Amino acid sequence: MIMTPPAIEILFKDDALVLVHKPAGIVVHPGWAQDGGGIVKLLADQLGSKVYPLHRLDRGTSGVLALARNPQAARAGAEAFAKGQVEKVYLAIVRGHPPPHVRVDHPLPRQEGGERVPAVTDVYRLGMWQRYALVKACPHTGRLHQVRRHLKHLSCPVIGDANYGKSEHNRFFREQFGLDRLALAALALRLPHPETGRPVQAAVAPTGSLRDCLVRLGLWDLTLAQVPVAFGPTIANA
Repeated sequence: MIMTPPAIEILFKDDALVLVHKPAGIVVHPGWAQDGGGIVKLLADQLGSKVYPLHRLDRGTSGVLALARNPQAARAGAEAFAKGQVEKVYLAIVRGHPPPHVRVDHPLPRQEGGERVPAVTDVYRLGMWQRYALVKACPHTGRLHQVRRHLKHLSCPVIGDANYGKSEHNRFFREQFGLDRLALAALALRLPHPETGRPVQAAVAPTGSLRDCLVRLGLWDLTLAQVPVAFGPTIANA
């Protein structure tokens, strides 16, 4: 029996741009992993037309992802990302207690093995549970694993991070809370529409085991409070 892949949740869509809720555990582009799938293929099949990712989220990260629907929109979208015109908000459960607010200014490579270039992320502590914390991270640049690496730089690695975290903490959350993924979600994204230039934004709360974990930690209300205010007053879609 052939299983039909689940539909990708669409948060915004027009002829030039589509914003979707990427689940954890799936790559964006099939060329980034040897699994033959990815959001790009699944969404193209779902929409019946080709799509072009404007940025990437790691396999283990869920949340808002932007894709263009034609080459012209892809070029304009890529330019907006390159010029720093895109705002991003992430939520993460981390080990340790960072300050209420700290700006991490620590160079990172754009790609694996590349030269380090300036990278800046603002980190806000939203709540705490024992020796762990819920944080909001707002990267101002787009470097490889920027949020994960900057949180590690603060000595507050993301729970579930096999590359930059600690296995004993990851195992504790897996065994105690059933957290079977990276505790990192792209909560919100705002960017200029590739054709009109008007701001388009979307925000989505975590789901699945990350949501369940936040509920059990008593941090779910703090998470939901961030969704409608991620960028201040609501801005109408383009």
